[in-house]
Amino acid sequence: MKAVVLTGLTPAEKVRLTQVPVPEVRPGWVLVKVKAFGLNHSEQILRLGEIRADYIQKPIIPGIECVGEVADPSDSLLAVGQKVAALMGGMGRSFHGSYAEYALLPAHHVFPVSSELPWRELAAVPETWFTAWGSLFECLSLEPRDTLLIRGGTCALGYAAIQIAKALGCRVIATTHREGKLPLLAEADEALLDTGTMAGRVSGVTKALELVGPRTLRDTLGCMEKGGVVCSTGILGRVSVLDGFDPIKDIPNGVYLTGFFSNYPTQPVMDAIFSFLRDHRLKPHVGAAFDLAHIADACAAQDSGTVNGKIVVTV
Repeated sequence: MKAVVLTGLTPAEKVRLTQVPVPEVRPGWVLVKVKAFGLNHSEQILRLGEIRADYIQKPIIPGIECVGEVADPSDSLLAVGQKVAALMGGMGRSFHGSYAEYALLPAHHVFPVSSELPWRELAAVPETWFTAWGSLFECLSLEPRDTLLIRGGTCALGYAAIQIAKALGCRVIATTHREGKLPLLAEADEALLDTGTMAGRVSGVTKALELVGPRTLRDTLGCMEKGGVVCSTGILGRVSVLDGFDPIKDIPNGVYLTGFFSNYPTQPVMDAIFSFLRDHRLKPHVGAAFDLAHIADACAAQDSGTVNGKIVVTV
């Protein structure tokens, strides 16, 4: 089969398809014929730096999510030809991932999917919508009466969060640090240019989804009404830890801080996501689509930061 195999630092121009054997099925694992997959920031981090870490299996086929059909269910309860989505659980880091024609995946992270979305759009759902869903509902307990601040709205996760929150009935304030991208936040009730300081510029915020990350986290905490909750989920600001963070001084009295880690998807949550999409007649934002033969172009588009929405690759 054709696959991308990483052994070291791999900028987009060095991404290549190679021939590797189709994985051999074993108990507890399911062989999936990959139909499409989305590109994610974590895979970019892997290609451009994390690949050097000892905890990354090498060589490794990257890719933390995919959609496709069951080619061999092994000893699982799945059926040959069944439509499935798979994500996280070590994909593309601890074991081979989805940048390939086939993927051998642990059965507990392969989920049957009921959706009429085409593969191209279906591929934009698993990791992005699971992360948005978990951040908004599991961590923020989002309700229609909330005013939601999305810091870093012009990314695939930001767009998904806007769609979910607006469908729920929330007031949404979304930010971007690029003035030219403000029109892309038209679905939000208010789109603001993020200069790094939002405290004092917004009011009535009861929930916040922090996608820029530690770089702006202190300021986001300062935007909240008493009783408000901030969920730190992304690291678009390319700062992953916050040195010198003082919870007593940096978290305002009566404001709450949480975070979402997307490594633990479940069938009920995946079912709820696809039901929500169907019930509200929503379609995920696909910013650009490539076929597997042009995976290097897809990675180059990702590295350029110019694509608005999810980048997907069809196989």
